[in-house]
Amino acid sequence: MRRCHVFPPAGARCCTLQTRGGLRPGHAADAELKHTHGARLGRKPLLSLSIISLVLTQARAPASHQGAVSTTVTRGSEENTSQATHGHSPSAVLAWPRGVHTTSVHGRGLPGPDVSTRWTALMSSLWKTVLVLWLLSSSALTPARGQAKIPLETVKLWADTFGEDLYRTVTKYSGSLLLQKQYRDAERSLKIQEVDGLELVKKFSRDMEAMLRRKVEAVQSLVEAAEEADLNHEFNASLVFDYYNSVLINERDEKGNFVELGAEFVLESNAHFSNLRVNTSVSSVQLPTNVYNKDPDILNGVYMSEALNPVFVENFQRDPTLTWQYFGSATGFFRIYPGIKWTPDENGVIAFDCRNRGWYIQAATSPKDLVVLVDVSGSMKGLRLAIAKHTVTTILDTLGENDFLNIIAVTAGSGSLVQADRDNREHFKQLVDELMVKGVGVVSQALTEAFQILKQSREAGRGSLCNQAVMLITDGAVEDYEPVLETYNVPDRKVRVFTYLIGREVTFADRMKRIACNNKGYYTQISTLADAQESVMEYLHVLSRPMVINHDHDVIWTEAYMDSKLFTSKAQSLTLLTTVAMPVFSKKNETRAHGILLGVVGCDVTLRELMKLAPRYKLGVHGYAFLNTNNGYILSHPDLRPLYREGKKLKPKPNYNSVDLSEVEWEDQAEALRTAMINRETGSLNMSVQVPLDRGKHILFLTNDYFFTDIKETPFSLGVVLTRGHGEYILLGNTSVEEGDEELVREVLFDAVVTAPLEAYWTALALNISDEEGPGVDVAFLGTRAGLLRRSSFVGSEKISDRKFLTPQDEASVFTADHFPLWYRLASEQPAGSFVYSLHWAEGPESPGDPVAVTASTAVAVTVDRRTAIAAAVGIQMQVDLLRSLFGKATQQCGAVDRPCPESCEDGGLDCYVIDNNAFILVSPRPHEVSHGPGVVPTAPTEPGGVGVTMYDYQAMCKAPAQRPSAAHPLASPLSACLALARWLLHELLLSLLEWSSWGSWLDRGAEAKAVFHHNASVKCERMRSQKPRRRPDACHAFHPEENAQDCGGASHTRPSLPLLLLTTWGWLPAPRLL
Repeated sequence: MRRCHVFPPAGARCCTLQTRGGLRPGHAADAELKHTHGARLGRKPLLSLSIISLVLTQARAPASHQGAVSTTVTRGSEENTSQATHGHSPSAVLAWPRGVHTTSVHGRGLPGPDVSTRWTALMSSLWKTVLVLWLLSSSALTPARGQAKIPLETVKLWADTFGEDLYRTVTKYSGSLLLQKQYRDAERSLKIQEVDGLELVKKFSRDMEAMLRRKVEAVQSLVEAAEEADLNHEFNASLVFDYYNSVLINERDEKGNFVELGAEFVLESNAHFSNLRVNTSVSSVQLPTNVYNKDPDILNGVYMSEALNPVFVENFQRDPTLTWQYFGSATGFFRIYPGIKWTPDENGVIAFDCRNRGWYIQAATSPKDLVVLVDVSGSMKGLRLAIAKHTVTTILDTLGENDFLNIIAVTAGSGSLVQADRDNREHFKQLVDELMVKGVGVVSQALTEAFQILKQSREAGRGSLCNQAVMLITDGAVEDYEPVLETYNVPDRKVRVFTYLIGREVTFADRMKRIACNNKGYYTQISTLADAQESVMEYLHVLSRPMVINHDHDVIWTEAYMDSKLFTSKAQSLTLLTTVAMPVFSKKNETRAHGILLGVVGCDVTLRELMKLAPRYKLGVHGYAFLNTNNGYILSHPDLRPLYREGKKLKPKPNYNSVDLSEVEWEDQAEALRTAMINRETGSLNMSVQVPLDRGKHILFLTNDYFFTDIKETPFSLGVVLTRGHGEYILLGNTSVEEGDEELVREVLFDAVVTAPLEAYWTALALNISDEEGPGVDVAFLGTRAGLLRRSSFVGSEKISDRKFLTPQDEASVFTADHFPLWYRLASEQPAGSFVYSLHWAEGPESPGDPVAVTASTAVAVTVDRRTAIAAAVGIQMQVDLLRSLFGKATQQCGAVDRPCPESCEDGGLDCYVIDNNAFILVSPRPHEVSHGPGVVPTAPTEPGGVGVTMYDYQAMCKAPAQRPSAAHPLASPLSACLALARWLLHELLLSLLEWSSWGSWLDRGAEAKAVFHHNASVKCERMRSQKPRRRPDACHAFHPEENAQDCGGASHTRPSLPLLLLTTWGWLPAPRLL
């Protein structure tokens, strides 16, 4: 069953409810299969059914218990308890094979504490092979007579024969008994050590702290070099300087000469940098398309930042784990090391602007609360509305998860600040995009509401508790706003006011500038779409002044992100990163009061490398480590799924880096774990969890111990999860515990020695297999707790049923940094020696068609000093036909004498099924009924022990993201660019004729200012309003008495180039909205 809550923004997260039927080891199949998916058995109408369920095992129980078997059978609403040696119900009989002892467990919950000890003892000796056989007969029976058509002894014989043949096959080809003997012989040189989870998480934290400190030191050296270089540089307006332009390097003109700024630049493939072609000797400089590469400010900044090249190289030599280092300038250029060739997109545009990146924005300013006022009155039609929307969107792009905001549309009540995480920002963007002109509006009322929102947030202790600002976006200021400002912002002026005058009209310019200058803000006029970027960036420079004047170099760490916009569309990185960044200031005395921000330096840290410091082999089969931020968002977690598939491409989800810890560890209903971690506490707690495997097809019931602590000098906290049972102990070979990778190397070498005889064993088997034997076993494999993986093929590579198995293409079947293979984890939950079976499809578990292979795996356990730990898992991949043939052969037996049976599964009137302990159909008379998911067998008997499991997926996507127009589209079509220019010219002409009638609309006092989200009663809005606890950054720089508040801007006189004008006009100016 799947339910989705679709939020207003396309592509937003939804909550998925999944119900799975599963069985705990040792129980028969759940007969009340509450599934709406999976194979459904199609057949002719049945008059009545004779159902016999048989659990097949190959265990030997003590002789004193043989034959004393208690069973529980449910038929309709009746529950009957009977002995297997007595008479049997004609329509519902449960029989057990000879030599098996079991116990009945009533009800559908987990075993209670009173049976846990007995349960553990039984599990250690039962269930060598667990399968369930259903036989459905279409013969009409009279329920009152109770005569079964197939004798129970026959079914028991089938069970014994099938179980013995299957067990013999899988043990023979896997070599499981040999591997168990190898580890048993090595027990003298083994020791099993109890894991101290709290000490382990503290050690991991110290190691991560040391690694991250080295990155901070690299960034600090870059800051010092940049500020010293600027101090010694005198601005030269006529400077001529050639530099390595990332776009133009190695480019030649028609004559074969290098183009200007495009000298020869040696590039070599480097595995450390994702096999990209780079130059580790020098950096290169990138500029977005809308920044002129020979502007004097650019040339002087690039010339000054040349001093960073030797520091880049020295940092990399000192710490080879460093990846990308860079300097993002406040003027727009981006110096990156190692140097790299930057390729424009398919339209010839470089859209990447370092000043829009999260690391730049967070380092350049302190946390902030913003209320954006957008004028949508009658005068704001056509291009003006398009510019206003683009300005709001640009402001949204300058916010991060430590910021808070709200947007008020004039003419559109009350609201509150919401956290500006990625998910919320995208939701705001969609709603802003839907804004339309609505006639009249009173800006003073909207301004009053904005100050009230900020005041309420400040008094209630919500929001950032740092900078607060109002952003006023309008095309005029007919009203007098001074009474509002005097009421709410005098004398302290705790709220900065930034004003943006839209359009070319300058009538209201002086009034708009006075509002900004009197309230420690900044004024700009935005006449075209191309002006928005530079105009919006001015507010960041104002907010950075107190920090610059104090020379406070705060170290910031970003949330997890994928820099998919970096480089080119062909070299996008889908690796999760965090960036450490610091601001770079001007130290010149003459500019101190202006607080000039030169830029930001940063260094990337791949989270995969960071998590290697919490190695998987120390955490047990189901254990893992995870990181979260001060806001409670996941930084790294094995269950974080940041990507979705669109066709054949993987793309980041819209909300991938704002997934809350409570949405992954969702059993933490009281949020005790989340609260402790964001408060930087050190401690532990435990929870009973349900762990889905293989896309929810298998559910594990585990008790996890959570250990957590903070990572010093970062906003991150580390958690370690150890599963009771497997995670309590760690198996160590004949070596003492060492620091670093040496311990892992020794454990792998020990496993290699112990498992080496399996290679010779498998080779001998392969040499003795003849082609006449028919379908059989393709591959044998084993894996150890240290991550060693061995495999051996019994057939040629072209004959292997599932060629992706045990390759990186099938990530679930191999060891990764996050988890053990699926077959290893499933086997570890069964007693050692018990095999677990799984079906495989050619194109993955969701592909149509019949399965191509079956895997069988079992765990190998070692016991030392009464402590037991999983040492390895071993198994085989076999063809589906082999399983079918073994089953068919077994069901043709009729008694002690090997002769055909009067009734068998080959007859048309008898349907036989094999299902596993998770209700998956493994063998069916109709191959298409074999289950992708739990199958549905009509009128199956209800057996105790079935467990209905409800799982929640808060990372699911219900809809694909809405496509936003591309500003670069016109380059693909000159005709469309010309049409766009014509539209713009026509709009300007008509707007100039109509503007005189628009001003009067501001005089109507009957209108109200209303929040964008006031009438949106969706689940999304509820989530935005319900803020979870978070920990604010330690640093805040709101005001400084020395800052020059009169440096507050002026009208924009810049005009875009013709190509840029065509670009932006096409992207934002659809014809129907011209007037």
